[in-house]
Amino acid sequence: MTALTDADVARLGESLKQSGMTIVCSDWLVQRPGETLEVAIRCARALGASLLRLHLTPVLEGARAALDTRWEQMLGHARATLKVEALRAADVGLPLAIENHQDLTSEELIDIACESGGNVGLVFDTGNPFAVGEDPIAFAVRAATWIRHVHLKDYIAQFTSDGYRLVRCPIGDGCVPLKEIAEMLPPDLTASIEPGALEARHIRLFAPGWWRGYPPRTAIELATALGRLQQRKLAEGADWRTPWERGAHGQPLVDYEMAQIRRSVENLKAIGIIPSS
Repeated sequence: MTALTDADVARLGESLKQSGMTIVCSDWLVQRPGETLEVAIRCARALGASLLRLHLTPVLEGARAALDTRWEQMLGHARATLKVEALRAADVGLPLAIENHQDLTSEELIDIACESGGNVGLVFDTGNPFAVGEDPIAFAVRAATWIRHVHLKDYIAQFTSDGYRLVRCPIGDGCVPLKEIAEMLPPDLTASIEPGALEARHIRLFAPGWWRGYPPRTAIELATALGRLQQRKLAEGADWRTPWERGAHGQPLVDYEMAQIRRSVENLKAIGIIPSS
C-alpha cells in the first residue's frame, strides 16, 4: 500500500469493509537506525484499520543467545523506537499491538507495552509460546488484559536431542489448547487463522546456552508445556518436512496450503471459535 495515495488506500478500505472484513494491518521493525512507523501508520489509518500489528525483532526459534550482545542492541532499539512511534499512532487514534514472534516472552512483552503507553497492547500467537519455553495457557493468563488480537496457530512437535521441532499443522490438529484459550479471552477480540511457516522451527531449549538472557521459567510451567507437546508428536524418525521443504513447487503447494486452511476452519467450527453457520 505504500505506493498508493491516501485516497486510493481509503477506497480500498471502504471496499474491504463493504465485503464484511475487519481490517488489521501488519508491519515490523527492520532494526535499522532511525526507522519509524510513519508510513505504516499513514496507510493503516487511511485504510480504516482497527489495529496495526508488529513484531520487534527478526529472531525466530527463541534463538536469542546466538546473537550474543547484538540481542540487547536489538531489544534496546525496539524499545526506544516503539516509545516514539506509539505516541505517533496515539495522536491519530490507531492502536498498536506487538506480537510474541518467537523472540519475546509474555513477561517481556507486557513490560515493553507498559513502558510504551496505553496505546500499545499485544498480539497473541497461540503457537509461539512453545518457541520461548512458555506454556500457551500461562501466556494467556499473564497477558489476558493486554491482548488486542489473536493469531490462531497450532503445531505438532518432534522431539530431538537438543529440544523439539515445531511442525506446521492445521489449526486444531496440534498441541495448542485452543478451546481453553478461547474460553479465557474476551469474545469480541479479532482473530486470524495463521498456519505456521512452511519451515519447521527447531527450539533447542535442552541446550543450556539457549536460555541465556531469558527471564526465569518455573519447572511446573515448562513441564506443562512439554507435556502438551508430548500429546501429539511425530515419531523420532518420521519425516517432519512440509512439501515446500521437500522441494515441491506450484499446484502441490497450493493444494497443501488450501487443504490445511479448510481443515483449520472445520476444526475451529467444531471447537466453537468459528460459528458453525
